[in-house]
Amino acid sequence: MSALGLGHDVTSRPSPATMPRVIDETVVRHVARLARLGLSDDEIQSMGRELSVILDHVAQIQALDLDDVPITTHVVTIENVMRDDIPGESLSRELAMREAPESDASGIAVGKIG
Repeated sequence: MSALGLGHDVTSRPSPATMPRVIDETVVRHVARLARLGLSDDEIQSMGRELSVILDHVAQIQALDLDDVPITTHVVTIENVMRDDIPGESLSRELAMREAPESDASGIAVGKIG
């Protein structure tokens, strides 16, 4: 089983030309039923072709020798752009209650959720 769960060993790297087309009408109908999609016969044929093209592209990628390529989680460096959490002066209770749209003796009143 492959790391992608596609059911074949990626270490053998099959040629895209030899990969069988596994997306036939039966598979498309099954996936559509699981996804609760109502597809017409024309849409089923179209989806079969489109999904087969996607699998062809996956097979082409699997055929590449990527052993020396490091794993990439992001194509750009991601930095935490948030400022440091520095404690500071907060609003007084009186000011917060005065600025709230609605409040009572126990705190800020909010509408019922749900």
